Amino acid sequence: MRIVLFLLGIGYMHFLQASDSIIVRKDPRLDLLTAKQAQINKRSAMMTSSGQYKGYRIQVISTTNREQAFAIKTELLSRFPDQKSYTSYQSPLFKVRIGNFLKKEDAEQFRKTLNRFYPKGVYVVEDVIEYTLTEEEELLQ
Repeated sequence: MRIVLFLLGIGYMHFLQASDSIIVRKDPRLDLLTAKQAQINKRSAMMTSSGQYKGYRIQVISTTNREQAFAIKTELLSRFPDQKSYTSYQSPLFKVRIGNFLKKEDAEQFRKTLNRFYPKGVYVVEDVIEYTLTEEEELLQ
């Protein structure tokens, strides 16, 4: 009798263990949604609260002389027509910056080009930049 009860107890325990398993079947579309959400998160991490993009520009000069700042800006526009240049005023300094770069490496590479013309005081700074999404990036959003 004890043996029968023992065997029944083992069988019952085996039954309990078998009923504890859960089989999860994941829909493959979840992987696509996860990848798309990761891309959106990456893009939104690059944006400011106002919807502009965080990036880099190269600061060419910081001076108190307004005429000098605008002369450098004009010179930059003529030498590098494919890059936009910007002048800002933070009392008492006029700052001239050039470029809109998402990656710091790209800005550093362009800085090396600028060093040929402006050997002193040219460096990469973080800034809010003008950036337009490519067609491929727009499709991901």
